[in-house]
Amino acid sequence: MAKITFIEHDGKEHEVSVENGMTVMEAAIKNMVPGIDADCGGACACATCHVYVQPEWVEKVGKPESMEEDMLDFAFDVRENSRLSCQIKITDELDGLRVDLPEKQF
Repeated sequence: MAKITFIEHDGKEHEVSVENGMTVMEAAIKNMVPGIDADCGGACACATCHVYVQPEWVEKVGKPESMEEDMLDFAFDVRENSRLSCQIKITDELDGLRVDLPEKQF
């Protein structure tokens, strides 16, 4: 089990516990974290679960695959550390992960 902290655009933090194998998006939805819409349910077919992975976590989380990169084109204010949270699987290595939420989701 890992702890993940979601940080809203206004700075409000939500720390949640997540079972390994779930995605960051599933953790947000299960714990009713505001700012993650997940319109496609985690199928990597939208960009409404967009997050910014904090710099110290980027390497551990890894780079997006091509399908995710294509979907990020539809996200609001994409940055170098942007990821779709539906594509980040939780492992013990991600215990303590911190992600920032964009101002809005498209």
